[in-house]
Amino acid sequence: MALLRFVLRDGHERVIIVPTGGSLMEAAVAHGVDGIDALCGGACACGTCHVIVAQEWRTACGSASADEQELLESTGQARDGSRLGCQIELHPGLDGLRVTIAPGAC
Repeated sequence: MALLRFVLRDGHERVIIVPTGGSLMEAAVAHGVDGIDALCGGACACGTCHVIVAQEWRTACGSASADEQELLESTGQARDGSRLGCQIELHPGLDGLRVTIAPGAC
């Protein structure tokens, strides 16, 4: 299990506890986290699951692939720590992960 913390666009924090396996986006959608729309269903094609990973969690989450980075840059909202939730695979090392829903995500 992993505890995930989402900072919503209004500044409030939403905490969910989910099994590991699957993606951050899938966990957020399953729990109705506001701001994660996941229009492409996790195909790394829409940018509607854009999150900013907290500094202390960036190594554990890994780096964006070239395709993911290109899509993030095309949103005009990319910044340090930007990732697509559909590309962050949940594993036990992410217990406590904190991400912020990107402002103005597509």
